[in-house]
Amino acid sequence: MTNTNYPAANGFTFPAEWERHTATWLSWPHKEESWPGKIGLIYDKYAEFIKEVAKGELVRINVADEQMQTFARLQLEMVGADLSKIQFFQFPTNDAWCRDHGPAFLVNNATKQKAIVDWGYNAWGGKYPPFDLDDVIPTKIGQHFGLPVYHPGIVMEGGSVDFNGAGTLLTTTACLLNTNRNPHLNQGEIEGYLRNYYGVEQILWLGDGIIGDDTDGHIDDITRFVNTDTVVTVVEENHNDENYHILQENLQSLKGMRLLNGKQLNIVELPMPDPVIWDDQRLPASYANFYIANNSVIVPTYRCDKDDKALDILQQCFPDRKVVGIDSTEIIWGLGSFHCLSQQEPEV
Repeated sequence: MTNTNYPAANGFTFPAEWERHTATWLSWPHKEESWPGKIGLIYDKYAEFIKEVAKGELVRINVADEQMQTFARLQLEMVGADLSKIQFFQFPTNDAWCRDHGPAFLVNNATKQKAIVDWGYNAWGGKYPPFDLDDVIPTKIGQHFGLPVYHPGIVMEGGSVDFNGAGTLLTTTACLLNTNRNPHLNQGEIEGYLRNYYGVEQILWLGDGIIGDDTDGHIDDITRFVNTDTVVTVVEENHNDENYHILQENLQSLKGMRLLNGKQLNIVELPMPDPVIWDDQRLPASYANFYIANNSVIVPTYRCDKDDKALDILQQCFPDRKVVGIDSTEIIWGLGSFHCLSQQEPEV
């Protein structure tokens, strides 16, 4: 492949999540195995999430068929969502995790063009087959809107990377170097793909993710950029908790990092919620799995006395947006929350 075929060589970059969106993409939840015995309990909060996002942008939802679309509209009507801001696309999916199987939208600010990267998708290392429908979603969306689609030919998930919009990408070795993704690639080769296809100049690596995360350590459960030089990172106060040392190691790593301009990161510590356990399983509950929409920042909450503290910290990080907490106690049984479920489509 010649260098001119890479998005970065053509002037494309992946914008920060806080930059303006045209829309937010979702894949309507329908797979009962993802929420065993509980899928019916997630729709009211999921619909509340959509209602909130739709206050500031379009919401575009992948559904399997007319029947699923009718069910989804009913759920949205029940919470009073603005249906004029919600569009349905009959692109069937295997599961709901649009952050990971959805399109990675790039923009070229000089030419005002948009493009899509269609990374390979294998349901977090082949854990939850089938995933053939999810794997082709980005290309279907690209074809529908007449956008160029790049195919790197390797596995990559949106939840495993976070961006500051100024050339820096944050990720984890636990996920990107896992042999269940791209065993034929070493760290340097993976960095090459990240640079060429996301248009970044710098990759910062953290280590492990939180306990209960079946993605092998996605960054969007632990550390997120909130502006070009500031991250929020979750820390565990309880020294006896399984997450304590993992998150302390990540905190120390962040303190040693430097941005492209040589500056240290501004680091804001975010508490972890009390452990959320269901059916003897520790779930990956984290306040870091927030979604930055045009008008608001939507934060998963867990019926915990730390919810308000987390919301207050994030409100200080986003003075230009309203921080909204939505109960994610049922949704997290699916092992992900609002950021995992959504993918932004930037404006150009």
